[in-house]
Amino acid sequence: MTSGFSMLVMILHFPPQPAQRSISTPKTRLRRCAQLLATWRAARTPHEISSGNGMDAPTQHGIVRAKVDVLNNHCKPRRGLAMNMTTVGIDLAKTVFQVHGVDERGNVVLRKALKRAAVMKLFSGLPACVVGMEACGAAHYWARQLMQLGHTVKLMAPQFVKPYVKTNKNDARDAEAICEAVTRPSMRFVPVKDIEQQTGLALHRARQGFVVERTAQGNQLRGLLYELGIVIPKGIRYVEKQLPEILEDGENGLPQIRRSLFARLFDHFRQLGEQVKALESQIKAWHKQSAASARIEAIPGIGALTASALVASIGDAKTFKSGRQLAAWLGLVPRQDSSGGKQRSLGISKRGDVYLRTLLIHGARAVLLHRMRQPAHQEGWLMKLRARRNPNVAAVALANKNARVVWALLAHGREYSAAPVAAAA
Repeated sequence: MTSGFSMLVMILHFPPQPAQRSISTPKTRLRRCAQLLATWRAARTPHEISSGNGMDAPTQHGIVRAKVDVLNNHCKPRRGLAMNMTTVGIDLAKTVFQVHGVDERGNVVLRKALKRAAVMKLFSGLPACVVGMEACGAAHYWARQLMQLGHTVKLMAPQFVKPYVKTNKNDARDAEAICEAVTRPSMRFVPVKDIEQQTGLALHRARQGFVVERTAQGNQLRGLLYELGIVIPKGIRYVEKQLPEILEDGENGLPQIRRSLFARLFDHFRQLGEQVKALESQIKAWHKQSAASARIEAIPGIGALTASALVASIGDAKTFKSGRQLAAWLGLVPRQDSSGGKQRSLGISKRGDVYLRTLLIHGARAVLLHRMRQPAHQEGWLMKLRARRNPNVAAVALANKNARVVWALLAHGREYSAAPVAAAA
């Protein structure tokens, strides 16, 4: 059977016979072409008409519109297209990963959903390219795995990727947004942590969890005793000191069931304290093995816990341009609310890691309290600031300064010196 396209060419190429030329017009010939094409399509079988992918275009006046082949989640990239891929965005998940790849001109060459086991198989067959991910769970693990294959991996905070998500949210749109965000020249990236840094942070997270649970258990004991008229002051040390005496006192009117309950809760309270001490010992052992952590411990207000947590979280300090950028990353700089040329600074932004910021501020408060108790340390900018401002303001200012000093020591490999350095002539 002659194809419809061939019939259209024949009709348009060969003019009508001279006997018919008087009654034929361009409109009549075009209408005749449309009728012939419609007859030809009606004679075809359904299998020949449909391409099987549900993407057939509608018809208009018997003429078939052009069909567009779209890369869907089930198609595989052609080898030639995959070799031209330069940027890939991955939407991480537990089992199903969405991948979006583009070439150097921004054309989409890959849009695919992968199972967890197929991720390494796909990237092992791709040329070295830039891979973007959100800094979320398992992001550092996948970054290390893909970097071993020769790819350049860049992690971004999820709040920086969100503006690039178009219309409704789904995995494919998220991967597309990640692929677009990673190419922005002004994008801020998260340093990839190695296994040692993640180990140190895991110790800190576990210890902090036990500390929170121990505090909750102590508050529960104080509340239950308060219902019986027995008051224990606030603080962990008062619970550890006074509760054994309360349990041994037989004249305080505690029922036997309540006495056994308090003994059980106090045993749990002490077990949590033992877990905290054990993890602190492991953190100090990790701290001694790290030269960078031992170097910044010499800064007043920074101990083994704060130093190890900073080194494990910061990683390569050269990823920050300056000490102020590190302080801003920790949320220790004023929050800006400026408009119309009017500069307005508010309180600290409190962005970044709450745990690190808490350790730095607590260490600064300890330094401030120590200097207030000794008359020899009453001079200096810190005590002058303490005299005219709130003590919390002075503590945050010292924490900000310590963060900048930490960046200088880690970025340039220097040793801390309390004495001022004379400027070179």
